[in-house]
Amino acid sequence: MSYSDSVAQNADPYRVESVDRAMQLLDLLTERGALSVTEAAAELSVAASTAHRLLTTMTHRGFVEQGEKRLYHPGSKLTGQRADGNQLRQIVRTMRPHVESLAHRLNETVHLLILTGPDVRFLDGVEGTQWLRVGLRIGSRTPAFATSGGKAILADLGDASIPALYPTGLPRWRDQQPAPLDALRRELAHVRGRGYAVNFGESEPNVVAIGVCIGREPSLALSVAIPKERYDENVEKALARELLATAASIRSH
Repeated sequence: MSYSDSVAQNADPYRVESVDRAMQLLDLLTERGALSVTEAAAELSVAASTAHRLLTTMTHRGFVEQGEKRLYHPGSKLTGQRADGNQLRQIVRTMRPHVESLAHRLNETVHLLILTGPDVRFLDGVEGTQWLRVGLRIGSRTPAFATSGGKAILADLGDASIPALYPTGLPRWRDQQPAPLDALRRELAHVRGRGYAVNFGESEPNVVAIGVCIGREPSLALSVAIPKERYDENVEKALARELLATAASIRSH
């Protein structure tokens, strides 16, 4: 039975169908964390074009955001972590010198990330200058647990924040079986112990990234990404030292 079928059983004669469908989509997004147009159409028992129009309208209003793989996620008006365009631009302006300095010192790709509900958004970045380097992902959105910067933020927020962000457990990501929340908590404890998080190809194949949290309200992180071919433990430690030094400098101001 689709979501719309179950709702129809208790239909209100005064309901407005288009509004009702939008509310159903909000319920589904809150429950699942992400939806494709095809999934939304199937759940509402409507054409894909209708589902796309609904999601696009809700995106314009801030209730929905589109992330990677054309999946739709709860937007800032649903997550309660709202930062308007002016605030985001100010954050980028303030952090840009730190992002540029770190990228130039390391010759690697550096990103600035912000927590948005259970995900992180890549706000800004500077691409590395190495011949073999990781490209920029500015504007993309990825589950926080699948990125180094996101894991660093989650570790900083503490275990008490996990149930609120993932009330039904971790969602499926890249066709992998989701890990139990206890496994995430153990990893976050390890992150807190050493001060930084590592991502071994979880968000992008053949890419290793190291991330640190640089502040709350809003929750921000910096990450450095390198091709897997150049990774070893010594490289990790060297990159982590630079990231931690930058984070300390930001927090001291």
